[in-house]
Amino acid sequence: MASFIEHNKHTPSINDRSVRFISRLLERSGLGEETCLPAAHNYVPTHKYCTLDNARAEFELVVFSAIDDLLAKTGVTPDAISVLVLNCSLFCPTPSLVDVIIKRYNLRSDVRSINLSGMGCSAGLIRAMLLPNCLFRVGGVAALLSTSPAKARFRLKHVVRTFTGADDSAYRCVYQEEDEQGNIGINLSKNLMAIAGNSLEANITRIGPLVLPASEQLLFALSFVARKVLRVRVKPYIPDFSTAFKHLCIHAGGRAVIDELQKNLSLSDEQVEASRMTLHRFGNTSSSSLWYELAYVEAKGRMRKGDRIWMIGFGSGFKCNSAVWECIDPPARNTDGPWSTCIHRYPVDIPDVRNN
Repeated sequence: MASFIEHNKHTPSINDRSVRFISRLLERSGLGEETCLPAAHNYVPTHKYCTLDNARAEFELVVFSAIDDLLAKTGVTPDAISVLVLNCSLFCPTPSLVDVIIKRYNLRSDVRSINLSGMGCSAGLIRAMLLPNCLFRVGGVAALLSTSPAKARFRLKHVVRTFTGADDSAYRCVYQEEDEQGNIGINLSKNLMAIAGNSLEANITRIGPLVLPASEQLLFALSFVARKVLRVRVKPYIPDFSTAFKHLCIHAGGRAVIDELQKNLSLSDEQVEASRMTLHRFGNTSSSSLWYELAYVEAKGRMRKGDRIWMIGFGSGFKCNSAVWECIDPPARNTDGPWSTCIHRYPVDIPDVRNN
């Protein structure tokens, strides 16, 4: 982090006041020293190395490594893949990133490809937008989905998507724009946490009936009717999600995100452990963070057959998405995953320095 701060001092668009803000932010971020920044941050001045070629090289390093491991572990050949879906928040070159993968692995000519972008947050250099610039790190995941149960390790039970983009404040709470000097960055609204909370509540309202036992559904429904229909001023009932899920994977978007969800969902420290440790070790790797958290649970040897996992993701727009998985073939230990060289050191204590 000291190197990161020093290199920012030599970035023309970042002044001394911004450097002090970055320093304070990193102290409170919950990130550790082992998170991976793009290679450009190893050079001074940083901005001269933020080139298209370097961005392509970073993408290929992350994605090709992940896909190589996936194919090796599953024994699936590239010509067996019929659909390719890729999500990369902001980097959207021509040819597209799915084209890069198709060329590299010589995928079949009739493969259906979907290239997603703008689905999440990314980094910026504007003074008012330094938060994502400090939290985002390099990371990626490759996952293989199939309708065949052969060699499957998890079964997808439910997917619930909540999109609140019709509301102006929700639509602009994570917004890419330019400042007066023409610098492009991502502006995170002060209302972001409140908007995320409302989006999560709407998502829970839809997913609750699918996963919660009848007793929890009844209590939640009564609370919802009292507040929304009868306009009674009572606290919303927070269902006990431990009755529905053994493991929770909450998007490691930042310390404030995890804190807020732990508070709003009345979660224990153990239930958010995978999220906090992923943020500390890898930083915010956007949509792939949920899979680092799943790998953490496996590396700890906590996954059992029949366990249900709740993944909660957030994205610009504004979106809250839930996926429910059931484990059908747990590993004894995930010995070759992203945590293989450091799981023995986790969990670590993360000091609370917010009030210092």
